[in-house]
Amino acid sequence: MPINLHNRHLLTLKHHSPQEIDYLLNIATDLKNKKKSGIRGNILSGKNVALIFEKPSTRTRCAFTVAVVDEGGHPEYLGKNDIQLGHKEDVKDTARVLGRMFDGIQFRGFGHQVVEDLAKYAGVPVWNGLTDDYHPTQVLADFLTVRENFGRLKEIKFVYVGDGRNNVANSLMIGAAKMGMHFVIGAPKSLFPDSLFVKECNEIADEHKSGAKIEITDNPIEAVKNADVIYTDVWASMGEEAIMSERKKMLNSYQVNMHLIDASKNQNVIFLHCLPAVKGYEVTEEVFESEFAKQFDQAENRMHTIKAVIVTSIGNL
Repeated sequence: MPINLHNRHLLTLKHHSPQEIDYLLNIATDLKNKKKSGIRGNILSGKNVALIFEKPSTRTRCAFTVAVVDEGGHPEYLGKNDIQLGHKEDVKDTARVLGRMFDGIQFRGFGHQVVEDLAKYAGVPVWNGLTDDYHPTQVLADFLTVRENFGRLKEIKFVYVGDGRNNVANSLMIGAAKMGMHFVIGAPKSLFPDSLFVKECNEIADEHKSGAKIEITDNPIEAVKNADVIYTDVWASMGEEAIMSERKKMLNSYQVNMHLIDASKNQNVIFLHCLPAVKGYEVTEEVFESEFAKQFDQAENRMHTIKAVIVTSIGNL
C-alpha cells in the first residue's frame, strides 16, 4: 500500500510506523540531492506556514524557514512576544485562529501539552520543533546522518551518553525501537529514563517486530563498547542552566572524549551532537573537531528532513 502522510501531524515518532519513517528519510534524501544539484521546487507553492517559538533556536528556525522557502512557500516567524499564545489567549483559541490562516504550524516550546492542543484544535498539520518531552524532527535528521554513514539503521549500535531522560534521549529511544537499532543509554542512575517509558519503547519494538534492543547502564565505558554511534547533548537543557554546576559533577565521567571514542573499539564510529555544544563539558574540543565528528552533517540534515515532513504533510504532491 502506498504511504500517504498528507495532513499528518508530527508530535512524536510514536504515531509513525517504521515504513513511514523510512519513507520520510527517502524523501529527505531525494530533496537533499535536488538542492545540491541546484534544483528549486514548488511543492509548497501558495502554502503559508506559522513558526511559533517560545524557545530560541538556530537550527530549528533556520531549517524550517529554508525548507519552506526552498519549495515556494511562505514561513511566518511568531516569537513569544509576537502573539498572545498562553497569555491573553488560550492555546485552543490561538490554534483555531492560526489554523484558518496557515496551512501548517510548527511549535517549539516548553510544555508538550501545548503542541498536543495545537494539533487538536488547529485543523491543519502541526509539527513539534521541540518540547520538554520530545524532539522528533531532530531524530529524523540523526537517522538520516546514520544512514548516510552506514547505509542502514537496523542493528546499528546507537549509544547516547549524558542526561538519559531529556527530550532528545526520549525521541531517540522511540525511533530506535521502531527501526530495529541496538540503543544504549549511558547515564548516572539518577538520570536514567523513566522505567515505564523504557517499557513502552520495548513494547513498540515488539509491536513492530523490529528486533530492537534497549539497554540502560551507568557505566559509560561498557555503554560505548562496539558502538557505531556515540551521541551526546548538553548537560543542562534550556531552563536548567542554574543546575549546571551540579550536572557537571554528576556527568563528568560521561564526557565524550577521545578515551570514550577509543573505548568503542570501532575505527568507523561516528560522533553526533544535536547542538549547540558546550565544549569542555559534554564533549571535548578534540572530539568535536575530529574525523569521527559528523555533527554539522547532522545539523544540515535538519533542513532536509524537516522539508520532507512539511512537503509530505501539506505539499502539492
